[in-house]
Amino acid sequence: MLRKVIDEVGPIGNFFAGRPIDHYGTLVRSIVGQQLSTRAAQAIFNRLIDRFGGHVPTPEEVLADDPDELRTAAGLSHAKVKYVRSLAEHVLDGSLQLDRLLDLPDDEVIAELVAIKGIGLWSAQLFLLVHLRRPDVLPSGDLGIRRAVMIHYGLPAMPKPAEVDEIGERWRPYRSLASMYLWRSLHVKPV
Repeated sequence: MLRKVIDEVGPIGNFFAGRPIDHYGTLVRSIVGQQLSTRAAQAIFNRLIDRFGGHVPTPEEVLADDPDELRTAAGLSHAKVKYVRSLAEHVLDGSLQLDRLLDLPDDEVIAELVAIKGIGLWSAQLFLLVHLRRPDVLPSGDLGIRRAVMIHYGLPAMPKPAEVDEIGERWRPYRSLASMYLWRSLHVKPV
């Protein structure tokens, strides 16, 4: 089935091409964008950056800022302000050592990240897949991945994450690439 998806989608470019790595900024952006449309997430993230002179605020800047003013100025919810502050606290107290993440196995990166309030399994998996470019990540709880699996595998209903994991076992050790093809397949119009 995945072969058909790959044929329909065509080349997706060099998925593993590098780009500058800023772990902290990526995590802040992830928190800001949770459960929002891409457009709304970008607008709020831009307001956050504008508040801090055009850059992602450092952990020190986040904690020095008044939480209510930060919320109002950037358009963040109370919860997201708490989550960004939690991330900043974890970085500053050393419980999250960003420079170590590249060297840790996937499961340890996930454990480090989900220990932070506001970062769940899905966000940690996306950090691994999109930011760290790990080759074997399958975010099986992602609605897009689940929908694509349902469509391409002819399932009568949306599969549960465990079902996606089971189907995805045959894609090892390239589940990240399979995930990219599944996401892209949702936007390809059959000829």
